[in-house]
Amino acid sequence: MAKKKLLIFHPALAPYRVDQFNALSLLFELEVVFLYDNLWSYKMDQSRLISQLNFRVSWLLTGPRYKGRVFRYGMLKKIKSINPDIISGYEFSFTTQYLILLKRLGLIRQKIGSMIDDSINICHHVQSGIRAKARKYSVKYMDFLVVNSAEVSLFYQKEFQLHENQLIISPLLQNPERLRSNSEKLEEIAKTYAEKYQLNGKKVLLFVGRFIPEKALPQFLRVICNKLHEQSNCVCIVVGEGPELRSLKAIILEKNLEEKVILPGKFEGEELYAWYLCASGLVLPSVSETFGAVVNEALIFGLKVLCSQYAGASCLIRPDNGLIFNPLNGDDTIEKLTLLLAEIEPVGDADLTKKPSLMRNSEQQFRNEWRKLTHD
Repeated sequence: MAKKKLLIFHPALAPYRVDQFNALSLLFELEVVFLYDNLWSYKMDQSRLISQLNFRVSWLLTGPRYKGRVFRYGMLKKIKSINPDIISGYEFSFTTQYLILLKRLGLIRQKIGSMIDDSINICHHVQSGIRAKARKYSVKYMDFLVVNSAEVSLFYQKEFQLHENQLIISPLLQNPERLRSNSEKLEEIAKTYAEKYQLNGKKVLLFVGRFIPEKALPQFLRVICNKLHEQSNCVCIVVGEGPELRSLKAIILEKNLEEKVILPGKFEGEELYAWYLCASGLVLPSVSETFGAVVNEALIFGLKVLCSQYAGASCLIRPDNGLIFNPLNGDDTIEKLTLLLAEIEPVGDADLTKKPSLMRNSEQQFRNEWRKLTHD
């Protein structure tokens, strides 16, 4: 049986989408059309990411932009040239609204849907009234939604009476084999990090991400500063960059954390993955987070995770691989951090074989969910 054609309109390629899209290309004849040439908030090496893709990609980069939202010219022409069976937009964006309009006007007849990254917390606390109205309108006319967790799927079934088969549960998971493939190089880089920052023998809490208000890093450091001082062999490595860097540095000085918090900068690819090899555990203290792909990355490299209850990736946390906490509750934060510190080990040799993945195999579930789209 020939594969059905799937056309996805997507903002820009992020590292955590590579494996999801490649896995889709095994099930569908896939083309992804990107609407930006890079992530607008966090620039990545796009040529490196594109080289890892196993399907056709193209770009539509011309059209009006309004407050971070875009409409791209040429969508209908692209649809007609590819003639897909299924078309996906993203979120409740102008792109998704245009697909709905085209179908309501009878200009396209394909199944249409959207990839929704919202966590269950964001589902219940929509960011704006406009988005709430767009969501209420859109779900009436879309054939499917792609969501990150079973919890979000149940939300749409209950609140908008969508059928289970209209909801594809597809969390942003990466391929452990790909991330862990170049073990010798990862171990070599990790050893240089450990030597440079004198990490061996210490319990290293790792944060990876943008320094933005949603990540709540300054608040998190304020809450845990006394705990860090109490733990003589504990340090935090905060990997990334962003507008809150100045605030982070101010807190570090204010709380005398110069020896406890290290800001090595932004990394990607193998230089990023090596940080997981010289860490003891990951922390994600976000007060709002659609998913949090770093949780998946950390688990792949065998790190237990202290994950905010507001992150969509909290659905990946089980008793054997981490703890979920409320970053808005100082007592809960300290209690769960204390438990994590008791469970994790100090950094030793950078040996990937000693850090088996803490992620369950989800390939069959992935196929089962996306095959919902192949049913007429």
